[in-house]
Amino acid sequence: MDFNVKKLASGAGLFFTRAVQFTEEKLGQAEKTELDAHFENLMSRADCTKNWTEKIYRQTEVLLQPNPIDHTGARIEEFLYEKLDRKAPSRITNGELLGQYMQDAAREFGPGTPYGSTLTTVGECERRLGAAERDFLQTSTISFLSPLRNFLEGDWKTISKERRLLENLRLDLDACKARLKKAKLAEAKAAMAPDFQETRPRNYVLSASASALWSEEVEKAEHELRVAQTEFDRQAEVTRLLLEGISSTHVNHLRCLHEFVEAQAAFYKQCHFHMQELQKELGSSDEDVLPNAFALNSTQSMVAAGTAAEDISSPVEKDTLKIEEVQAPATGTRKAKVLYDYDAADSSELSLLADELITVYTVPGMDSDWLIGERGNQKGKVPVTYLELLS
Repeated sequence: MDFNVKKLASGAGLFFTRAVQFTEEKLGQAEKTELDAHFENLMSRADCTKNWTEKIYRQTEVLLQPNPIDHTGARIEEFLYEKLDRKAPSRITNGELLGQYMQDAAREFGPGTPYGSTLTTVGECERRLGAAERDFLQTSTISFLSPLRNFLEGDWKTISKERRLLENLRLDLDACKARLKKAKLAEAKAAMAPDFQETRPRNYVLSASASALWSEEVEKAEHELRVAQTEFDRQAEVTRLLLEGISSTHVNHLRCLHEFVEAQAAFYKQCHFHMQELQKELGSSDEDVLPNAFALNSTQSMVAAGTAAEDISSPVEKDTLKIEEVQAPATGTRKAKVLYDYDAADSSELSLLADELITVYTVPGMDSDWLIGERGNQKGKVPVTYLELLS
């Protein structure tokens, strides 16, 4: 019991000494041992690595498990199974659940009906997508999330512990320096020669005794300083080695990042393949039933493409008006300023010079990108983009 009380008192005294040293440093009343620039850079790099690793880890968890409620429940389940030294069961994904609902609905509606058969087909595809997602989640957790979490919960905790110990030893070292400095000042003051005329003989003995006591105090403070300096240097070396290991951590995380990208690319490729197969299967369904969206879109695209091809292939047929036969309307003519030089592509167009003024108007059936322009006896089509309409 006596040992425990002494140990508790010693620990309390050490804590008080460190607190006093820390407070005096903050107030600028005590000197602080500064670490070298390389060591400071290592600590700054380690802090940066920890902060960004934590952010990347948390956001990757959100990416792989977007629903916060599901995410929290999954983490609690994993924690419990980890404490029980058991493997957590594989959870069904949202895609697999959707596919199951679709197939169950198809059985209710009748698998022979158009809607029921389509639900069965799409449901099967959704289940394959969900299975691919589950494989991707497992692979990403093993190859990417686990190494990041191991660093945060393992290596970083060790680094933090050693850094706290180093800071405590630095406070002890600086406290020893301050104690030695005070002892030396007191020794020098006690060693000063007293005034023989004003000092009693009794004080000579007291002065000599005080000087001896302060000499012993200085020796004790010097010994404590040497011990504190040795412990600080040893802890600084241990902490430095751990901080330099951050470079190896970066190399390991780089490899894990490559594996994560490969898993993600394989997942999206597999999803794309399943969706293409689904499109083909739905596109080749019975044409007697209501056409599905893919076939409908394909038909509309073909019609649109055919119309566009017809428009492109027959510009002459569309533009059947003859420029020389076009007459300016009684109203609707406007003045326009030419912005850029334009060389006519054929006889139906009018060449333009920048900054000149021409008269322009429209005629029925003419493309909206063109106007009829007149300059004196010359007449022809002019592009709208080359003009600034004035009135």
